[in-house]
Amino acid sequence: MLHLTSRNFETEIIHTKFPVVVMFYANWCPKCAMMKPIVSELEKKFAGKVRFGEVEIGESADLAADYGADNLIPTFILFKEGKPAGILKGLIDENVFEQRIKKIFINC
Repeated sequence: MLHLTSRNFETEIIHTKFPVVVMFYANWCPKCAMMKPIVSELEKKFAGKVRFGEVEIGESADLAADYGADNLIPTFILFKEGKPAGILKGLIDENVFEQRIKKIFINC
């Protein structure tokens, strides 16, 4: 998973043609820790089709605030053509998450 900060977010997310799933998380968050293996599995399933990135909200509080990811974590924002196309929050079943990715990004 690509580590994103305020410095590389625009280049890696906004200016890419790939669909991207961004996980906003905190190191101290147990739910975030529970979701990381699920996201890793999804990253393998969608290799070459969808990029996955992560933003640590303490490190990049401005990004978390900009995308409304500072009030409930983990928050997942699905970017299509550089714009948010879907949001998921909290604990998410892997199958539900996979279906949502396929629905939003259609060609996956």
